[in-house]
Amino acid sequence: MGTIVWLSDASAHTSLGGRNKGREPEDGRVFREIRVADGPTPEERAQGRPLVHPERVLPPGGADEYRAARKQGARHLVLWADPYRQRAVAHIRTVSAAKGAPATFEVLGEDGAALARITREPAMRGRRVRTRWTVLQQGAEPAAGLKGRPFWWAVWWLISPIQVAIAVGSLVAGSGDVARTPRRTRWRRHGRVVLDYANGPDGFELEVLEEGWDWRVTAALVALLTSHGSWLATAWDELAQ
Repeated sequence: MGTIVWLSDASAHTSLGGRNKGREPEDGRVFREIRVADGPTPEERAQGRPLVHPERVLPPGGADEYRAARKQGARHLVLWADPYRQRAVAHIRTVSAAKGAPATFEVLGEDGAALARITREPAMRGRRVRTRWTVLQQGAEPAAGLKGRPFWWAVWWLISPIQVAIAVGSLVAGSGDVARTPRRTRWRRHGRVVLDYANGPDGFELEVLEEGWDWRVTAALVALLTSHGSWLATAWDELAQ
């Protein structure tokens, strides 16, 4: 068992086309948190604490320009040590990205030093049918994981006609839920699972199963994973005001 890292987002969707109506803080602070707990038990989760506060970095063209770039696979995120933006502990910047092609992101520390490179290779490329995420932390060997298990992907595709009907009904009625695409991802080194992104009590969370991970890298990975949500839901950095 390892530490648990997850995104806590008060503005998260409650259903397709819906959004939690919780009001954003009037003082302008960053209200999203990436939290950490020392283990998966209820007692350990109850002791969970804020690790960083993620926020997207808008270009000169504002939100519209950011959304246009993210459609091509780009992301520019910052992880704050506090909700009032007094100290940025890490930046996540796009090295290369193009629609339908692999995207590479660089994680930088507050001093600009490179901490890791994270690559996302989209599904349906070559002989691979699942999205592949690779994390290369400085001074460590790469860890790679494939999104979703083959069995659950098969199940999802079998029921996809029903899901489309539910999705259309949800958009019309403004309520209802559909099954998200399989998302569980396990990163391995030499066949050993070192990271596990799976569904938990508060949504999807990353379990760190091996020592040696820089907490800024695992937090950056959670920020990126949650910015690539299911096609049936809107990611947090697309919702941000």
